[in-house]
Order: sequence, then C-alpha cells, then structure tokens
Amino acid sequence: MKPATANAARDVFARSRRKMVENFVIARGIKDERVINAMLYVPRHIFVEEALQPQSSGEYPLPIGRGQTISQPYMVAFMCEALCLNGTEKVLEIGSGSGYQSAVLSHLAERVFAVERIHELVLRAKKALDGLMCPNVVVRLGDGTLGWKEEAPFDAIIAAAHSPEIPPAYIEQLKPGGRLVLPVGGNDNQDLIRITKKPFGIQKEVLRGCNFVKLIGRHGWKDAT
Repeated sequence: MKPATANAARDVFARSRRKMVENFVIARGIKDERVINAMLYVPRHIFVEEALQPQSSGEYPLPIGRGQTISQPYMVAFMCEALCLNGTEKVLEIGSGSGYQSAVLSHLAERVFAVERIHELVLRAKKALDGLMCPNVVVRLGDGTLGWKEEAPFDAIIAAAHSPEIPPAYIEQLKPGGRLVLPVGGNDNQDLIRITKKPFGIQKEVLRGCNFVKLIGRHGWKDAT
C-alpha cells in the first residue's frame, strides 16, 4: 500500500472509530473519560481479519477464529468502566482473544496480565499489542480459570467469557478492596456481575444481562473439541 493510500485508510478508520465511540459508547451512557479516550485511541480494526475491518466500528461482536469473538464496543467500555480503574492498578484479564480489550486496558491500568487458552490468538494478540507499543501488557497461553497465581494479587480481574460459576482462583487472587467483573450463567441466561472483595467477604452486584462465549477450563466449561 502506498503511503498516501495508507494515510487515507488510517483517516477513514479513525473517523469511523470516533463515530463508533459517539454512537455506541457515549450515547449509551459510558461516562468515564479515561475509558472513552482509550476507546477513541485503540484501533479496533487491527484486531480482526482484513476482510472484516470495514465492519470493525459496528456495534456487534466479530469473529476472530476458533469460535471466539471480539466483544462489541459498548460491552468492552461497560466492563472497563465497571472496574473503576484510576491508572495505578495491576489487572488480570481472562480471555484476551486477539488483544483488543487488552489494548484498551493498557491505557487504563499500570500493568495488565492477560491469559488466553488458544495459541494462535496469543500470537495474534502479542503481534498487535507490540505494534501498538503496549509494553505494560503481558499475554500468556494458559487455563484462564486458574488465573495467574505467580502474579497475584490483582487490584482488578476481568473475564470476557462466561462460566457456570465464579472460578475460586479469581476470589483468591483478588486484593482486598479489589473488583472482579465477569459473566456468569448458562448459554441462554447470563448475568454480568461485579464482585468487590470486602474484609467480611464479597459483595456481589448484578450489572446487566449479557451474552459471551464459554470460559473453557478446569473451573469453567469443558472443552468439547
């Protein structure tokens, strides 16, 4: 691609991304300016296949291979806002996929530790994140239901896949006062919940209904493949 053509393409994606944020993030009630600015900055199109890039600013999930998806923009913004990050936190992300939410989190937290169970997606995420110069994000291959014990405890944990119940490692690896946001439930009935770890136990809030892919692993759904 010639330089002029490449610049024009970048301008088109930037304009589309701004409309995406205005129409599907701000207009739907997201108020955290840090989240909004991160969504404006991170180029969503580079996290999907080239054939799907013209659709990257739409308000719907997009396939990234192996039965996985990149979440719709509003849901990414909603979940990030629900973590109430101020930029000093150490965050665990479960199900990094192709790395889009990881890139958004890189602008919201001090350090991000992301776990993905599919090797080819780990490679894609690392490549995209390196291209965007996100040195505060580390992605590794592993069973996300086990968390990342070596790096615990975390100020916040976010999971982009649903499990039948909360994996115990998430509560164990969360700092006192920390927040966990994840979808819980069956295939047809999921709630996005927020857990806050209190001195006396945990506080649970149901934030909204949702629809995510399955969280596969020892403390999630079994892999049928």
